[in-house]
Amino acid sequence: MHIEENKPLAPLTTFGIGGPARWFVEAASEDEIVQATAWARERGLMLFVLGGGSNLLVSDAGFEGLVMRVGLLGIEQLPDEIPSGAEAQNLLGKSMYGLKPVPFTAGETQRRTYRAAAGEDWDHFVGRTVKDNCAGIECLAGIPGTVGGTPVQNVGAYGQEVSSVIERVRAFDLVERKFREFSAVECGFAYRRSRFNSTDRGRYIVTRVDYRLTLGGAPTLRYAELQRAFQSSAEEGTQPSLVDVAAVVRRVRQGKGMLLVDGDVDCRSAGSFFKNPVVSEELAAEIAAASGKELPRFPAGAGNEGLVKLPAAWLIEQAGFAKGYTLGAAGVSSRHTLALINRGGASAKDVIALADQIGAAVEARFGIRLEMEPVMVGF
Repeated sequence: MHIEENKPLAPLTTFGIGGPARWFVEAASEDEIVQATAWARERGLMLFVLGGGSNLLVSDAGFEGLVMRVGLLGIEQLPDEIPSGAEAQNLLGKSMYGLKPVPFTAGETQRRTYRAAAGEDWDHFVGRTVKDNCAGIECLAGIPGTVGGTPVQNVGAYGQEVSSVIERVRAFDLVERKFREFSAVECGFAYRRSRFNSTDRGRYIVTRVDYRLTLGGAPTLRYAELQRAFQSSAEEGTQPSLVDVAAVVRRVRQGKGMLLVDGDVDCRSAGSFFKNPVVSEELAAEIAAASGKELPRFPAGAGNEGLVKLPAAWLIEQAGFAKGYTLGAAGVSSRHTLALINRGGASAKDVIALADQIGAAVEARFGIRLEMEPVMVGF
């Protein structure tokens, strides 16, 4: 285990912003996680766990503690499971939006569990599962970051969330100094939330995640963009492969500047900078009436009856911030209003100033306070 001093953090983030870490270590095993956290604890240092660097903004002053990047690697396929009875019958009804039900075969209802180490690249893992014809995360292709970050943030996009397929999460408890395993229920998943970034923020370090996918399952095509892409398949009564769906998702993300591409300035971001607000149906109706425009809205998900999710991008645009808006070296992506970007040489201070300006305008116009999505480090 090699501990470095004054390690630059900006190159380790997709934003490309931030000062150095006073101390830095890359942990390649669970034993090294135990050693590194003990080292920080003995010295009274703050600890920050770094994954893929895709969902955070580091302060200009950096981090005056130990930054530990989790580098655990490995993907293991556990023995397949074949459900029976009601579960198998329920799976028969799950077919692509607008298409005929897929004929039943035993192979199409098999469950396959993948055990992935926290340091594995997320998009690489998604690619592995769709090539194996396992449904459940195909719409999450192209999302930057690592496996370990997915349960923390309950990563989701285009009609899927990891909470629907996570079977178990293994993590190191910094308080009790031991490893624990959590079922999906124990993770406390909600929209972009889990116990790991809310009630137990900073207590656990994720080291491994088990995902339970459906072998031969139909792809999830709930979003209009994906439905349009496969309209001809729908008309023919066939369905695209999971590989095809993942490829289209990546193209859609690239069109919005949400896919990491070398040399693309719109990629120097933390992805979606604001969360889509969840509000009451009454408030949504009031906003629509006041704006005089059709307000797009989506179901808020199970357990949120009477609530709807509003697209933050729409609120931002209506508040006067168009794609390509700039404030110094920071700006709004030229392809997606929800992404704030580093146009070149931007500081964390620049990004926060732009975020504050946008947030104040949205609140003044709609009475909704936007919540920032990236993790803020060193502020």
